[in-house]
Amino acid sequence: MALPNDYAGQACSLARALEIVGERWTLLIVRDAFFGVRRFGDFAAHLRIPRAVLTERLKSLTAAGVLTRGTGGEASPAHPEYELTSKGLALWPVLRALTAWGDEFYAPAGPRRVLRHAADEAPIDAAGHCTRCGAAVGPADTVMAPGPGLAAAAAAQDPVTLALASPHRLLEPLRD
Repeated sequence: MALPNDYAGQACSLARALEIVGERWTLLIVRDAFFGVRRFGDFAAHLRIPRAVLTERLKSLTAAGVLTRGTGGEASPAHPEYELTSKGLALWPVLRALTAWGDEFYAPAGPRRVLRHAADEAPIDAAGHCTRCGAAVGPADTVMAPGPGLAAAAAAQDPVTLALASPHRLLEPLRD
């Protein structure tokens, strides 16, 4: 008998949240949206996710109001783009905390990427505060830079990985 893939009957906010973001690949798609990934092809190339799964997850995240789907604008009207909504942006503390947990327990060579406060370039601690000025730093004020673990990681050559090899402000599109 197959296990159910939902949390029906659970009257718990965590269970309801997992209905939206708990499937495999979903949080990685949201993470990449914070990185500035907006195009289907870039999500697919960076995550190496089956296209059918990516299509389903993007539809689900859009239906749940975590992402919006729009046109690529004047520069690229044929390419639909996905962008985080306010509901999606509210996931930032969750992603930051899970990443810090993974860095602490599962990154022996150090984090692949480090977060810095855009205002003063100081590191951001695991709780999301600037280590220099103490400010709570949101994603729009965060610069992600290569960390010591990047060299130990497999050298992927997709456009997202290549773009993230240099410091990049979160939420800013990786491609024009």
